[in-house]
Amino acid sequence: MELPNQKEQFSIAYVRAIVSVAGFVISRQEVDEDSVDLTLSARGVSGTYRSPKLDIQLKCTARDLIHDDHLHFPLPRKNYDELRGDRFLVPRVLVVVTVPEALDDWLAQSEEELILRRCGYWMSLRDAPETANTETVTVYVPRPNLFTAPVLKNIMQMIADGGRP
Repeated sequence: MELPNQKEQFSIAYVRAIVSVAGFVISRQEVDEDSVDLTLSARGVSGTYRSPKLDIQLKCTARDLIHDDHLHFPLPRKNYDELRGDRFLVPRVLVVVTVPEALDDWLAQSEEELILRRCGYWMSLRDAPETANTETVTVYVPRPNLFTAPVLKNIMQMIADGGRP
């Protein structure tokens, strides 16, 4: 039986693994009141700006939400509104980690490898429109937007160069 915090903890472990391989630092917000769960920092990345940061709203699901070319994820309206727009000092993205339905299938381990099953997808809601929805807003996360160490490095370089994901 899955406990309420297991998805949250697994998704944090997934992001921590990616951040570690990318060579960056992760910090966790004590209170998620502004739809920011984690902040990633990239010391030593050179560009227009030094030490870029990225804020992440992290979600995890075992539901089968993958369609042809998108993950159709029902995001709470509060999170949707707090991730929209571009008037943030630190850019924000949504990361949705998918896991198998059965808890025992989330992870495999041997002396040779540790496998975290399924993956994470990311997207920016910077240009997302306002909505009349009151409960949730279905966001369409592109399947090619895998959250990987090389992708994270590219995002951080983009931020260092003055861009926004």
